[in-house]
Amino acid sequence: MSTSVIPPTTSVAPPALGGTRSSGHGPRRNPVLRGLFYLILIVLAFYLLFPFYWAIRSALIPESAAGNTPVEYWPSDATLSNFGDALTGNILKQPLINSAIVAGSVTLLSLVIGASAAYALGRIQFRGRTIMMYAILSMTIFPQIAILGALYTQFSKWGLINSEWSLIISYLIFTLPFTIWVLQSFFRTMPRELEESAYVDGASPFRTFWSIMLPLAAPGLVTTGLLAFINAWNEYLYAVSFLQTADHFTVPVAIVEWPPSTGSQFAVPWDHVMAGTVIVTVPLIVLVLIFQRRLVAGLTAGAVKG
Repeated sequence: MSTSVIPPTTSVAPPALGGTRSSGHGPRRNPVLRGLFYLILIVLAFYLLFPFYWAIRSALIPESAAGNTPVEYWPSDATLSNFGDALTGNILKQPLINSAIVAGSVTLLSLVIGASAAYALGRIQFRGRTIMMYAILSMTIFPQIAILGALYTQFSKWGLINSEWSLIISYLIFTLPFTIWVLQSFFRTMPRELEESAYVDGASPFRTFWSIMLPLAAPGLVTTGLLAFINAWNEYLYAVSFLQTADHFTVPVAIVEWPPSTGSQFAVPWDHVMAGTVIVTVPLIVLVLIFQRRLVAGLTAGAVKG
């Protein structure tokens, strides 16, 4: 009895549609489109970075050279004395403390109140929940100036004008809705088995929220907290409306009200103003660089249902 061996069949893959040549590096890119893409990136980078570069350039030149023509884009007589004057004087020192107190308080209260409200809205089903969510979202639509007059009248009755509390309360009106709206999306997408396992182990609802659910929402907490801090640090309209004396000024008001170094009351000390602007911007840049990864995760994780 003879046996016959059947040779294995080899399958030939059909050619790719359109005659595209496959390679280990993917399809060949169009060099024109790639060049256009990088050109757009360069233009956007220049558009975004040039104002900050100009602030640094203006902070490095003396006041006498501020109006020289033609303009020197990199001055030859650059000096760091403007930064020293801004840091050693009393013009910026107290406003930095005031801004840190206001921005830190707003961030802390926004996270504490907003996380609790977001957990209830994201995990508990009750009648009127959708209406409440859209009511909270609508608070972010109103422009700040629309309620400025009403807030000023109310704060005058409470005796809060020229007080940091007027800024903390007014800033919470706009930071809380955003915080609640973002964090509730984090809590809503978390598996319900996490809570059920915690309840089986004897954990209370507050213990479950504090020890299990809140740490999982860390990217959202970092995102909302950082944005709340930046908004409170840079806000100018309410600060200039509610604060009246220099010892209560925050940094945006202090920079605008910077006294001239010359005898004329109409002269603007651009060298010191730009130095102060760069100084008060550095803490925000440092915070963004430290929490960069969690910030990106916080902006994207709540949008993915999983």
